[in-house]
Amino acid sequence: MDTLGNLLLRNQKLYGDDEAYMYNGRRGTYRDLAQRGLRLASALHRLGMRHQDRVSVLAMNCSQYLEAYAAANLAGFILGTVNYRLTSAEVAYVVQDSSPSVFIFEEEYTAIAAELRNSLTSIRNFVCIGNGPDWALNYEALIGGETSIDLPIQASSDDYAHLMYSSGTTGRPKGIIKTHRAEIARAEIFAGQFRLMQNERAMVMMPLFHTGATSIMLASNWVGGSIVLHRRFDPEAVLRDIEEKKIAMTHMAPTIIRTLLDHPSIGAYDLSSLKLMLYASAPMPVALLRRALDRFGPILANGYGMTEGGGTFLQKHHHKPDGSEAEKRRLYSVGQPIAHAKIRIVNEKGENLPPDQPGEIVIKSPTNMACYWNNEKSTRETLRNGWLHTGDIGAMDEHGFLYLVDRKKDMIISGGETSIVRR
Repeated sequence: MDTLGNLLLRNQKLYGDDEAYMYNGRRGTYRDLAQRGLRLASALHRLGMRHQDRVSVLAMNCSQYLEAYAAANLAGFILGTVNYRLTSAEVAYVVQDSSPSVFIFEEEYTAIAAELRNSLTSIRNFVCIGNGPDWALNYEALIGGETSIDLPIQASSDDYAHLMYSSGTTGRPKGIIKTHRAEIARAEIFAGQFRLMQNERAMVMMPLFHTGATSIMLASNWVGGSIVLHRRFDPEAVLRDIEEKKIAMTHMAPTIIRTLLDHPSIGAYDLSSLKLMLYASAPMPVALLRRALDRFGPILANGYGMTEGGGTFLQKHHHKPDGSEAEKRRLYSVGQPIAHAKIRIVNEKGENLPPDQPGEIVIKSPTNMACYWNNEKSTRETLRNGWLHTGDIGAMDEHGFLYLVDRKKDMIISGGETSIVRR
C-alpha cells in the first residue's frame, strides 16, 4: 500500500459495508467515508485547490474531520490541523505559516475565522461545519452540490500528507510534515503494536489534530477496523461506550485514567472487552498503575514518541509492579524500539554511548517527519543523516529498554497531549 488514499479505496472495495467509524450515534461505513471524502475532494478541486495545496481544519472531533482527512489523502492535498486550544494569535500564526487555500472550521470558531478572513489573503474559501456566516460556504451544501466526482489528481507515496504544528508556548510553533509513505508506515506499525483486528473497535477521545489520535485512526484503517469517535473526554460516556460498543483498545493519558478510576459509576460497567489501554504522553505513577491493573486487568501499555516520529513501546506483559527488581525497574522505562525503528544514545559528537549511560536520543524510523514546514534551519538541526535528533536525554539498558532522563527542550502536557518545543 503506497498512499493513504489508496488504503481508503482498498477498504471501500473490501469492507465497503463494514463500519469505519461511529460518532454521535451515527454509523459510517468505509463506503460512506470514501464517497464523502471523494465528494469533498472534488468540491475543493472545483474551488481551485490543486495537488499539494493546503486545507486547514479548525474543529473538535467530528465525522467531518475524518472526511477532511479522507479528501486530502485521496486528492493529494496537504491537510493542516489547527489546535483549537491555541490562542487567536497562535492560530493566526499557524494558518499564516501554512498558507491554506481553504479553511474548514466549526461554527463555534466563527469569530476566529472572521479574524483570519480580515487579516490573511491566502485563504480563498472558508467552509463552515454547521450554521456559519454568509461569507462562508456551508460544508454539507458544498458536498451535496457535487452531482459527479471530478478528481483528476491523486497522491503519490512521497507527497506531503499531513501538516501538524507543535505547541508554541516558548517559541513559534513548528509545522511538522509527514509524507504518505511515513503515515502508511505508522498505520502498519501501530496496527501491529496495538494487535488490532478487522472486526474490532478502537476509541478515539484525544483530538484529531494530535498525533496520538491519528495513530489510532491510521492503525484502525490499516486493518479495516472501526473507531468510536468522542468529541471530547466525558468519563460517563467513555465507560458507557466501552461496555455497549465493546471497545477493544483506546489511548488515555494517566490523568484520564485516574478520572475514570475515581468515577463513582465505574463498577456498574462491564469493561471486559478492553484488551489494550495505551497511556502514552506521561509517566504512570506506580500507585496509579496498580489501581488500573486491578480494575482493568493486564492490558496497559506505554510508549514514547512525538509528532516528528517514534519511538518505543512498553508491552503489556512488562507491567509487573510485583515482579523481580529488573521487572519493576522496567516500569520506569518507555519500552523498547517499535518495529522498523532504530534508537541510539549519542554524545555531543554523535558517538554511540554504552548501555545505561545518558545521552541524546536519536531515532531512525520510516515514521519520521520529512521536514519542518518553512523552516530549513530547524530541519537541518533535527534531521541528520537520516536520524531524528529528539533533544531528549535518555539511557538504554542492555536489553534495549529506554529510560528518559531529561529534556534539552521544553515538554508541555495539556489534556494528555504532549507537545515538544525546541528553543
